[in-house]
Amino acid sequence: MLNDILQSRHFRRLAYGSVLLLIITVIGTLGYHEIGSPNATWVDSFYMTFITIATIGYGEIVDLSQHPMGRLFTVFISVLGIGTLSYLFSMVVALLIDADLNAGLRKKRMEKEIAGLSDHYVICGIGRVGSNVATELLKTKRPFVVIESDREALDNWLEHHPKTLHLHDDAADDDALHKAGAGRAAGVFAVTGDDSHNLMVALSVKMSDPKVRVVVRLHDIRNTKKARRAGADEIVSPDFTGGMRIASAMVRPHVVNFMDKMLHSDEGLRVEEVIVPNGFDPTPLATLIPKSRDYLLMAIQENGKWLFNPADDHPVQGGATLVVMANPEGRAHIEKLVRA
Repeated sequence: MLNDILQSRHFRRLAYGSVLLLIITVIGTLGYHEIGSPNATWVDSFYMTFITIATIGYGEIVDLSQHPMGRLFTVFISVLGIGTLSYLFSMVVALLIDADLNAGLRKKRMEKEIAGLSDHYVICGIGRVGSNVATELLKTKRPFVVIESDREALDNWLEHHPKTLHLHDDAADDDALHKAGAGRAAGVFAVTGDDSHNLMVALSVKMSDPKVRVVVRLHDIRNTKKARRAGADEIVSPDFTGGMRIASAMVRPHVVNFMDKMLHSDEGLRVEEVIVPNGFDPTPLATLIPKSRDYLLMAIQENGKWLFNPADDHPVQGGATLVVMANPEGRAHIEKLVRA
């Protein structure tokens, strides 16, 4: 809402009106100081200007009884001041109404856009972990919707990513998940800071559609069995993952350095997986996926078995999973090739 206010034409008019009021105040102070000289102080002159513009009417602090032109000057300052104050008041009202209308229209447009999504991702919780998840999806150009009940956490994210599709709601609420299109989503991230809340999100999603993939964040690894019963497809413990990362940094530093470079590269390089649709006619690898700087095929999984660095004449069949290192454009190109 703050951005709406700052960008509004009414805000600019309010700024112009404020500058005009300041100019009138300066002119009035200078004028009354001259009219009341030598008895009127600068404070008296400012106070006289203030009560004239505000129409408070506490009396003439600066004596105008012997100054007919001073009274005309007072009329002049009063008319300008009252007119400017009225203008500023109308701009404040218009600014607030306009901001509310813009917020309402933007909310409707966003809900319409969310309703048109499919194969997107839903991030439940946009705290520290959720923000990293969202950043990764942004870098790899995957659409997503954020559900967050904490207004402050949501505003912190929107301050830097104002175009994010979002809902200010409880992620465990069935209506919120429905509005976010969880039933049409490629997956749901339950990454709030509360284990029990994440379990409720997983349970709600799976009760709505068991086919939707759910990844759950857990602080306490002892809740793993409960998460599995709730339907979680994958469980991630930041503490466990962090410990593994620290150990890897010690025993295989060059690999960790390579992964860090890849994750932070401007090209958005990632190790991706592309699933070949069932019914796909067997096609030699070199024919299906020609060499490119945008991707590198690393392995193929077929019938539960892994084939690393497959030969160019290896036939790619339906149901196979291709593991590639690719940028977002390369991943999209391979997905297009296997669906052609």
